[in-house]
Amino acid sequence: MLAVWYEKHGAARAVLQLGEQPDPVPGKGEVRVRLRASAVNPSDVKARSGNRPVIPPRVIPDSDGAGEIDHVGTGVPKRRLRQRVWVYNGQWQRAFGTSGQYIALPAALAVPLPRKLSYAQGACLGIPVMTAHRCLFADGPIRGMTVLVTGGAGVVGHYAVQLARWAGARVIATVSSPEKAAHARTGGSHATIDARTENVAERIDALTRGGGVDRVVDVELGVNLPAYERMLRPNAMIATYAAAAAQDTVLPLRLRQRNITVRMIFVYTMPDAAKRAAIADIARWVARGRPQFAIAARFPLAEAAAAHETVESGRKIGHVILDIP
Repeated sequence: MLAVWYEKHGAARAVLQLGEQPDPVPGKGEVRVRLRASAVNPSDVKARSGNRPVIPPRVIPDSDGAGEIDHVGTGVPKRRLRQRVWVYNGQWQRAFGTSGQYIALPAALAVPLPRKLSYAQGACLGIPVMTAHRCLFADGPIRGMTVLVTGGAGVVGHYAVQLARWAGARVIATVSSPEKAAHARTGGSHATIDARTENVAERIDALTRGGGVDRVVDVELGVNLPAYERMLRPNAMIATYAAAAAQDTVLPLRLRQRNITVRMIFVYTMPDAAKRAAIADIARWVARGRPQFAIAARFPLAEAAAAHETVESGRKIGHVILDIP
């Protein structure tokens, strides 16, 4: 098969190679997917640059993708053959991810893809949407609640806004530019706050008439936490899924007086029951809602280095997709 891989950490153009690799063979309980699209997520470029060990002798990067099952291992029903699927966690603790023509992985990680979605859209459904779902629903339904999504124009934030609206919540999103504010509103945010030019706590106070928010989907807890004390209703929950500017956070214990929950979200290792719940809700959302997939850029597989660089730049709004021949 044609694939992209790396054998050591480093800059994308220095370490990513394109060539042929052996076709994978599915083992017991696995399926093989003929991939048509792969999504390049921030976690994938971080892994390539050094935050995960290289699994010898090489790594085919990327964890999300979409295609069609063309081979099933023992124990997997034959009816799954030729099924269109989206896949997730393709390269988590495994050497070979979705930046190739085939991937073999546990059957549960290959989820039926509705006909209404393209393969490129299907590749968007993995880590970002499942992360957004876990952030919103880990502590139960949110209908009638007020949800704050920080980084509402980011890939996870974009789906958090959409899923929160779909679930009946009022949504407020923080952004960092007028362009990103428009993107968050297109996703369904009732209101946006430019965190670079506005006082977020004061705007939340005004928008909620002093009531505060019930849920927070947080992209940078170490930076945002001090302001949350003024924004949170009693029994509120903060779900944090990323950190770039501040890896370590001091949690003020006085928040316990208001029964505030801080929940750490890492989609790769979340419980199997949470993954099943996310997959079921995503299917309902796709079938009954109006999902929006923002694809910022598409590259052929041979230009995987450019795709990684686009993600690393931080300037894109939406997914970066590799089209697989």
